[in-house]
Amino acid sequence: MKIFSEELVEEARVKNHVADLSTATIGEVLLVAQYLEQKTGIPFIRMDQGSPGLPANRYGIEAEKRALDAGVGSQYPAAAGIPELKEAAHEFIKAFINVEVSARSCVPTTGSVAGSFGSFIACTQRIPGKDKVLFIDPGFPIQKSQLRILGIEWKEFDIYAYRGEKLRAKLEEEMKDGDIAAIVYSNPNNPAWICLEDSELQVIGELATKYDAVVMEDLAYFCMDYRKDLSHPYQPPYVPTVANYTDNYILMLSSSKIFSYAGQRMALVAISDKLFNRHYPALAERYHDSGVFGPTMIASILYMITSGCTATTQYGYAEMLRLSCEGKINFVEDTREYERRAAKMKKIFTDNGFHVVYDHDVTQQVGDGFFFTIGYKDMSGGELLKELLFYGVSCISLSTTGSLQNGVRGCTSRMRDELYPVMEERMKQFDLDH
Repeated sequence: MKIFSEELVEEARVKNHVADLSTATIGEVLLVAQYLEQKTGIPFIRMDQGSPGLPANRYGIEAEKRALDAGVGSQYPAAAGIPELKEAAHEFIKAFINVEVSARSCVPTTGSVAGSFGSFIACTQRIPGKDKVLFIDPGFPIQKSQLRILGIEWKEFDIYAYRGEKLRAKLEEEMKDGDIAAIVYSNPNNPAWICLEDSELQVIGELATKYDAVVMEDLAYFCMDYRKDLSHPYQPPYVPTVANYTDNYILMLSSSKIFSYAGQRMALVAISDKLFNRHYPALAERYHDSGVFGPTMIASILYMITSGCTATTQYGYAEMLRLSCEGKINFVEDTREYERRAAKMKKIFTDNGFHVVYDHDVTQQVGDGFFFTIGYKDMSGGELLKELLFYGVSCISLSTTGSLQNGVRGCTSRMRDELYPVMEERMKQFDLDH
């Protein structure tokens, strides 16, 4: 028996101006779930929005307070970032990725969303004719929305069938025309939680160099592959990265998930020093500046989007990065709660007729973390999304992420202990009804 009637769910769709639930965005699903919950008082299992479900890191908060008390709120921050954050970012990357990126090349952005927006502009304008973006999907739908705003074309493919050495031929096929300016993926992956392995990152790096494309590596879920212990600074194992295999990279490092600092909108783009210092005549002609990639991106692009980043938040992020390098913050252990939640939630689903869609990396089973993917029999993602709404569970269809697989994405961040038995009861009923 359904928790919410078809009529009530339809009412929620109409009231919130959602054109089609089967292709609804994260924000649209969120509105429908909130409407149903508020109208009936019946709690939802909220697996839709990937918002942190842990308290914000207290060291960042205290550092921001000190910065405010010191009077930094009265001055505009430098577009390139405060020296303390740039130096801390350089050291953090060395400590946890074992890659050298100079402080100069580490630039704060108002969340990774602003970082990718600026990077898309700089990457697609640097060389005439090299103006398309290649997505290794599934991925973050917002990034394609950014390209729609910018009028930039893209190519995409679902990596599901191209793991391991199969990835090389597929990338060659997509890049052979020479029009790819940037390659984008997240690692660990949103939504599938797959992790690209070193052999795959090497392939991506080699072809990025061969075809002169910039790899935009989204590390929003930094060190959250809990299958190995990545929590010790300056000690292996280090975070796998394409930066080991090419000089054409931009790493995006967000504070939102690893420090639960989403509300402060703070991230970094770490641009390889070689790319940062590279001169492009097309950029010089367009912006009437030096045409050097890094300075152009900072002063002529990013500054036009957000006019720099909130000064106090830069001090907060710098403090969290610095203390992580010193071993005084163990952000990996702090976020491991997501691993525990995912294991419990996935078991409830698989015990009741569901299956994990993206279930393996090249050499091992996909781990547990912030996201997971589930399917039910041969239902499409859109059908499953709508059916789960009737049972008080909200999620998003994999089809909205560039995936070709049937299923939905679940997020663990909003799960609470008292909801596990509720979820189990509802999924048992779902399986009985289907």
